[in-house]
Amino acid sequence: MVQLRRAERRYRLSTRDYSRLAAFRFALRSFLRFSEDAAAGVGLSGQHYQALLVVRACPEDRRLTINDLARQLLIKHNSAVELVDRLSRQGLLVREPSVADRRKVELQLTSHGRDVLADLAAMHRHELQRVGPMLKRFFAELSRRPD
Repeated sequence: MVQLRRAERRYRLSTRDYSRLAAFRFALRSFLRFSEDAAAGVGLSGQHYQALLVVRACPEDRRLTINDLARQLLIKHNSAVELVDRLSRQGLLVREPSVADRRKVELQLTSHGRDVLADLAAMHRHELQRVGPMLKRFFAELSRRPD
């Protein structure tokens, strides 16, 4: 108990600091739960939605490879391959041979994939607009000097 209090004094942590951190984690977890539920509502997992989002977010003049997708999702290459296989079977994504490097495969959303993603992205944007003011307040408080 004494060690904990010493650490809190050293880092100047108050109950209010812990409360802010807990509130922020709750907001993040709530948004992620919303995201999982929204994706499940159209028959996808949260990871499926995230993968589609990463592919669509790639600039029009570039193409995303499976390796790029794995890095963006913080997963192993073989897990990304399985994910792409599932999305391909659902008709949401296609693989195309790379024009620049025949050893690589590039990913592209199908028109169905774009439609599904657009619906989900609109829901997510709306939810972020709803929780945005709370997050803005949190970050404003966080940037203030400690009490």
